[in-house]
Amino acid sequence: MGAVLSRAAVAKMPLLARWRNWAPVAVLFALCALISILSPNFLSLANFVGILNSAAIPTVLCMGATFVILMGSIDLSIEGIVAVSAVLVSLLVDNDVSTYSIGLLAVPIAILVGGAMGFLNGFLHVKLKTPSFMTTLGVGFAGIGIATTILGGFTARISDQSIRYLSLGRLLGLPVAAWIALGAVLLALLMQERMRFGRWVYAIGTDEMTARHAGIPIERTRILIFSIAGMFYGLAGVLSVAQFGQGHALISQGRLFSTVTAVVVGGTSLSGGVGSVLNSVIGVFIVTVLANGMILTGVPPYVQQGVQGLLIIVAVTLALDRSRLDVVK
Repeated sequence: MGAVLSRAAVAKMPLLARWRNWAPVAVLFALCALISILSPNFLSLANFVGILNSAAIPTVLCMGATFVILMGSIDLSIEGIVAVSAVLVSLLVDNDVSTYSIGLLAVPIAILVGGAMGFLNGFLHVKLKTPSFMTTLGVGFAGIGIATTILGGFTARISDQSIRYLSLGRLLGLPVAAWIALGAVLLALLMQERMRFGRWVYAIGTDEMTARHAGIPIERTRILIFSIAGMFYGLAGVLSVAQFGQGHALISQGRLFSTVTAVVVGGTSLSGGVGSVLNSVIGVFIVTVLANGMILTGVPPYVQQGVQGLLIIVAVTLALDRSRLDVVK
């Protein structure tokens, strides 16, 4: 579970399994090499900074989604939680709709609201014993509805420069959003490697019945993980407002697909128990670099969507451990 395998253990692994471990990294390097040949502008400093900025929000989202998927669950509420958090932030800072103006104090509020919605996901999933995809889908739709109702379908444009700085600002030459994403990755890695529930997530995703017999608090861990995921989504909502300078109910449109794609492309198995937050970071950059390369080479938008759809099918095919599946449904 995250421990480094010994040389002897690695040597005993099937060749295909060893290839899977390094496949995402190899794909990323090959992709960068190919795009740099097709478009020399790809290697420019400005483009590198642009890639980091584009990858910031997906990275934060993936930090939450990875833990949920490692448990063998799925979270379809991403767009709803991001929308509510974004709308809340846009109304609590200088804007053209409300009179509130609490500046950066709106950030922790949005994160906590995201965590509360994540808690609702976990609580309903555990207590009602409903499938995670149905529970989170419902909460996600409810979030979109709440965000739409709050603004009445309109857009709140913000003028608070302290919030805009989270995206437009530069620190040591790199976007502030990229530094925030790095902080999210380090926090997620700390939780995965150094906290008990990080190990419990792998155990639940690998074999929930065995984990239960080992004394792992399954229900409590599931609720905690969904809550943590919601907090990451809340932070992504803040960054979305900072990036676009506005908040509205559809600000997160398309984020669900890109997030799940990045997590799976990075090598985290949808069946649970296999993967890590670092895998997801690689997945984010594969998806971001691919999108960036297609833009630089002039690929039409509708073709880009087709390529991304094909990418997730190939990634699932390569990452899925069929030895653990008795039935595919």
